[in-house]
Formats: sequence, structure tokens, C-alpha cells
Amino acid sequence: MWGNKQAPEPPAPSAAPEKSAPIPAKTQTQPNWEAKSMAMNPEPSHSSMSSGATARLGASLHVKGEITGNEDLSIDGTVEGLVHLEDRKLTVGASAKVTADIIAREVVVYGNVKGNLRARDRIEIKKDGSVVGDLTTARIMIEDGAYFKGSIEIDKAGEASDKSYSRPAASSSKTAATSSVSAD
Repeated sequence: MWGNKQAPEPPAPSAAPEKSAPIPAKTQTQPNWEAKSMAMNPEPSHSSMSSGATARLGASLHVKGEITGNEDLSIDGTVEGLVHLEDRKLTVGASAKVTADIIAREVVVYGNVKGNLRARDRIEIKKDGSVVGDLTTARIMIEDGAYFKGSIEIDKAGEASDKSYSRPAASSSKTAATSSVSAD
């Protein structure tokens, strides 16, 4: 009798959880999946509907070579080489150290950049930012306290995407200036 009672009991409890388990499991699996998805991508509706998502290169990452792409990029780590984001925005974070030529639609510098910057729209150097290199852009903003050493070429036509990094001679449609701003 002992064996008969044990045999029917395990199938009954295991059968009951099997029937009830799939319903809670499906209910729990979907929210967990959504929670993981949202944690990895805090704005799923924006990134899946548009290409306006911002990629991030973390503070502990070091990249040597060429970065190209078709999405906005925020750099907090170290980059050496070339960053080419023709129609996108590049943000150089406060902890970033970039030794690279940069081509983008817009460049905002909070950290350190050594290299030439070409932005079709604008370049901003924030108060704790540092840039050593030549700038070519349609609009420029350098905050008080920022450090900049190099030349500035204002390209009103938005033709700052020229890949040549040699300094062209100033023409009537372009204005060249050399500036130095430091936070002493």
C-alpha cells in the first residue's frame, strides 16, 4: 500500500503544477523579457522606430583604429585613429581622451581631443573641454574656461566634410582664424 500511495501522488502533484506552471511561466517570462529589454535599451520605442539612438563607448574601453557609423555616438573612453560619423552627432564625454581626426555633423567636447575636427553643422567646446587641432565648421561655440589651440575655419556653405586634413588657403567664402583660449 505504501508503494501504491506514493505512485499516484507524484503524478497528481506534478500534473497539477505542469498545468498551472505554463500560465504563470508565460505571464512571468514576458514581463522579465520586457524588463531585460528595457534595461538594455531604456527607450525601445525610439530606437526601434528611428535611427536616432545614441551609441556609447564606455570609460573603460580603448579603441585604436577607425570608427564609422550611422548613429550618434558618445565617447567616454580612449580613442586613437579616426571617427567618421558624417551625418551624426559625436559627444566627447568629460572622462574621454580622443587622439583622432573627427568628421561629424555636430561635435560636442566635454573631455580632451587632440586632432582635427570637421563638423558640417557645429562644434561646441564646453567649459572643461580641451581641443588641440584645427576646426572646420559652420558654427562654433567655445565656453569660458575651455582650452583650444589651433585654427578655426568657418565654412558657411556646410562643406566641412572634405576628407583632406591639410589646411586650405582662405578664400572669399571662408574665414580662417587662429585662436587660443585657456583656463589659467
